[in-house]
Amino acid sequence: MTLSDLADHLKLSTATVSLALRNNPVVAKETRAKVHEAARSLGYIYNRSAASLRTARTNLVGITVHDILNPYFAEIFGVLEAEFDKQNRTILISTHRDDIARQRAFTDALMQQGADGLIICPSRDTEAEDIDRLQAAGMPVTVICRESPGTDVPIIRGDDLAGSRAVTGHLIAQGHRRIAMVGGRRRTSAGDERYEGFRTALREAGLDLPDGWYIPEPMTQADGRAAVPALLALKPRPTAIVCFNDLVALGVMSMLRRMGVEPGRDIAVTGYDNIDGSDSTSPALTTVRNGAEEIARYAAAILKAQIDGEEVSPERILVPPELLVRESTPPPRSDA
Repeated sequence: MTLSDLADHLKLSTATVSLALRNNPVVAKETRAKVHEAARSLGYIYNRSAASLRTARTNLVGITVHDILNPYFAEIFGVLEAEFDKQNRTILISTHRDDIARQRAFTDALMQQGADGLIICPSRDTEAEDIDRLQAAGMPVTVICRESPGTDVPIIRGDDLAGSRAVTGHLIAQGHRRIAMVGGRRRTSAGDERYEGFRTALREAGLDLPDGWYIPEPMTQADGRAAVPALLALKPRPTAIVCFNDLVALGVMSMLRRMGVEPGRDIAVTGYDNIDGSDSTSPALTTVRNGAEEIARYAAAILKAQIDGEEVSPERILVPPELLVRESTPPPRSDA
């Protein structure tokens, strides 16, 4: 009888069973009792000597985000890999795709492999207890780019509210009064705060947001292309579009052009994240530098300190955004 056999019998993860056998309070009392009863009846003997091997270093670090194809996260991965190379650690990468079950499966696997720590951009609907149970099991955790309220771990991310407010304010300063927004996954801190920054700038300028002028959820170029027909059908038509990220903006600009509307001339477009190549598009994209390198370096250093047993406060570090004004955001045309 192995731990996996016991977990299969109970239809629980091996991580949950292991925690229950150690009477870890992160597992509900009723579940702990059920696990201990099943272990006794099936003849499973918990080997504490083997379990103590968990304290040994494996030099493995897990990293999970929602979209590994986004060049912004590719930049973060590159810096993290270089930083952990210096520590003689190997990174294991997972894309949870905003599926909480995929995220939990990956974090359970990390605990089973005895990984040294985890850097996580949390999935939508991640609860504080999802992070806390990893901490309680002895897994150092650092959160990046998004956050889940109530977690007691270090958080490093960009100041999404300030960045979105700044880029929207730039459009307003250019003379735009009909401004739409595309993208941003709801029930995530990044999606909610970039939308709130957008709305804050509009309110400060005394501007309304009519129905249909905010299209939430798009995250990719394909999503951006799909949103354009609805925007161009609005009466009156927006003179500017704030996009959740650069990928959405690139998709919006390509579809605008296909529909006979020239981005950066007929309609202004902004992005966010300053991914590689955003300055060489036509027109060059106005965007917000979101501190990918700083976030990655902070995260690697803080996770190392946690792994080394140093006392690390659960602070929240916001990397200041930088507005980068380029060709895609001229003033509105006089005949708009």
